Amino acid sequence: MVCVRLSVAGRRVCVMDSATENCAGGAPGPAVGRGGRPAGPGRPASLSPSRAADFMQCPLLYRFRVIDRLPEKPSAAATRGTVVHAVLERLFDAPAADRTAVRARGLVPGEWEKLLASRPELAQLFQGEDGAQDPALLATWLGEAERLVERWFSLEDPTRLEPAERELFVETVLEDAGASGLTLRGIVDRVDVAPTGDVRIVDYKTGKAPAPRYREGALFQMMFYALVIWRLRGRVPRRLQLVYLGSGDVLTYDPVEAELLAVERKLRALWEAISLATDTGDWRPRPTKLCGWCDHQAVCPEFGGTPPPYPLPLPGQRGGPSGGASGGPAVPAGEEQGRMDPV
Repeated sequence: MVCVRLSVAGRRVCVMDSATENCAGGAPGPAVGRGGRPAGPGRPASLSPSRAADFMQCPLLYRFRVIDRLPEKPSAAATRGTVVHAVLERLFDAPAADRTAVRARGLVPGEWEKLLASRPELAQLFQGEDGAQDPALLATWLGEAERLVERWFSLEDPTRLEPAERELFVETVLEDAGASGLTLRGIVDRVDVAPTGDVRIVDYKTGKAPAPRYREGALFQMMFYALVIWRLRGRVPRRLQLVYLGSGDVLTYDPVEAELLAVERKLRALWEAISLATDTGDWRPRPTKLCGWCDHQAVCPEFGGTPPPYPLPLPGQRGGPSGGASGGPAVPAGEEQGRMDPV
């Protein structure tokens, strides 16, 4: 059982994995209102696996990404993952006999060019110290992407696969989570359906498989998808499969209904905590080793920074932002700070 205690508005909210145990000292929060439907600028409208993970890692990071929508620097690793995912999706457009490693490697440069055309800022990833484009950096990066694609062929045989869905957008609403329910959404890399109707959810990871004690985060993402597909199709997925191209590992897990119900309870508790923080403006930083990778240290109080003015109205205000890391009191009329618009 994993219990994450988050301090929100001076209260401790418990987010649990367990289907049977209660959190010692954790008091349930108020019922979630509005169901996440936008009630103002930047108000959370739904929950995805990534944003749920953000909140569990650090509530203030969630605020910066979802409410303030602060820009973040592009990442070479994340960009490579986007290109590799696009190649593995596109490869299934070809007849089974043509799904070869050579063909897949050949798709990498084209998928990179398409991504660059839609996001020109990614060109800065391959600039030298003088600010000019460095072809050698790009060539090395493309080579790494090609090697990841090629490794996939040692883990799965695409000539024997006919996915039912690729890059599938899924969305469902959990009722009884407020007036409008809790909307869950995400994008599933691949869905395979057997002749028996059994469903396998597959997710590609371009990094290395984590050590067993750190696998819970990746499994949470897959259980999230399994819950959504179960609610949409009325059948618990037979298997969850994580394909780690960075290390050449394939991890599988066969969920059961009780586990998915536990995940649903966890997501409801998360949304309750998110809704409470949204209403109060109380977003606490939660320092971890991952802080060293965060783009928002300059505006994080843990690093001596000051968050931007809170862009949502708080109780007792007639509108307008407030300042401070966790909302703070309303500012006197005439002394309001400027509002930061979403980027």
